[in-house]
Amino acid sequence: MSSLLKITDLHVSVDEKPILKGVSLELRQGEVHALMGPNGSGKSTLAYTLVGHPKYEITDGTIEIDGVNVNELDPCERARRGLFLAFQYPVTIPGVKVADFLRHAVTNIRNPDRKEGEGLIPMKEFRKELRERMEELGMDLEFARRYLNEGFSGGEKKRMEILQLAMLQPKFAILDETDSGLDSDAVRVVSEGLKKLSGPQMGSLIITHHERLLEYNIPQFTHVMLAGRIVETGDAALAHELHNQGYAAIRERHPAEAEEQERRAAAGLPAVAGAK
Repeated sequence: MSSLLKITDLHVSVDEKPILKGVSLELRQGEVHALMGPNGSGKSTLAYTLVGHPKYEITDGTIEIDGVNVNELDPCERARRGLFLAFQYPVTIPGVKVADFLRHAVTNIRNPDRKEGEGLIPMKEFRKELRERMEELGMDLEFARRYLNEGFSGGEKKRMEILQLAMLQPKFAILDETDSGLDSDAVRVVSEGLKKLSGPQMGSLIITHHERLLEYNIPQFTHVMLAGRIVETGDAALAHELHNQGYAAIRERHPAEAEEQERRAAAGLPAVAGAK
């Protein structure tokens, strides 16, 4: 039976300001979901809340993985249970090589009971798997010897996120505007990489403003957020409509949420507050 990520009536505040107001969503392994909405609607807040960012306070509702409430679990434990977040703005870690970072991360995911200082995945086994994954993604092997995201272009940072995804093999991948700031060629490379990794063992929640990432990863479900709520759910046709026509029709169909969205924007209330 496939694993299930279940979000039920989720309310979230940042610095005591309510951002999410009753989000419910179910994501199963093997499914591709798109999450769309104007700036400030709460998309990235949902992503950071799912993986346990401490600045995001759950005031009501639950996040469950296979029936287990993970509201109080730290990000490491959530990762061990199968959650992965590809950041919109990946951080730089000078002095830490990509290969070393991945070897530690892979070991901790596959051996959740490992204590610091205990053995890592055997180097020979790790190198073989890393080489295979990089070749599948069309990445230069020299990439693994560089320091994590240091001096990386925007496209390289996003490809690094996809490489992590390939190595960690999570049950659920949350991609927070992975196409943000990339040119068309970089978006294509990232999109094709994600498509190669998709399959029955991984569910994807793709947060995006654009349709480009969805051309290679066609969603079975498209969700639209306004003012911290999911106001509509459809299929890939809904994502196509939003790409071509924008959110005017959505706002007309949901005037109360649209008005609240405008008030939030005027007040400068961010969807991601201090998430760096």
